[in-house]
Amino acid sequence: MSDMRIVNHPILGPKPARHEVSFTFDGRPMQGLAGEPLAAALLAGGVRLLRRHEESGTPRGIYCAIGHCSECRLTVHSLGTVRSCLTRLEEGMIVESGRQLSNEITGRMVT
Repeated sequence: MSDMRIVNHPILGPKPARHEVSFTFDGRPMQGLAGEPLAAALLAGGVRLLRRHEESGTPRGIYCAIGHCSECRLTVHSLGTVRSCLTRLEEGMIVESGRQLSNEITGRMVT
């Protein structure tokens, strides 16, 4: 598991203990803490790019982290399209990033 986590917050204190769970992101096996937001598990695992804009292909990641935008949306096989900042991690989740649409689908020139 990554050491990129805050385990003792200066105001909130020590983080409560949680057990590790396994999940996959774009086919890559990963570990996270049960019940934490998918976004937090991915960030702790070193993932910064969550998806690409459907038409332009520009990278997207965590933006507001409180569910007001849709920049962090991912596909979870059991749930469909979700906001990763609001979706709690569960054992065995299969998660996929959003990808750029092809020219045939959009009808636009993608550079």
